[in-house]
Amino acid sequence: MLEYFKTILAKVSFDKKLFEKELRKAIHSVIGDELEELKRWCYAKFGHLYGNVLEEQFLLAK
Repeated sequence: MLEYFKTILAKVSFDKKLFEKELRKAIHSVIGDELEELKRWCYAKFGHLYGNVLEEQFLLAK
């Protein structure tokens, strides 16, 4: 599932609202260590664009 969501997030990264929606789905769908890996990957790839979105969504996931 993690690889699937990485693909989706990369494809929708042009639109902030869509990215946020798909990120929420991803956060709630991955399990265990995948969540931490998703978080690292998102910050590395999209932190410069959507740092505030990432921070908010990963905080809500805890």
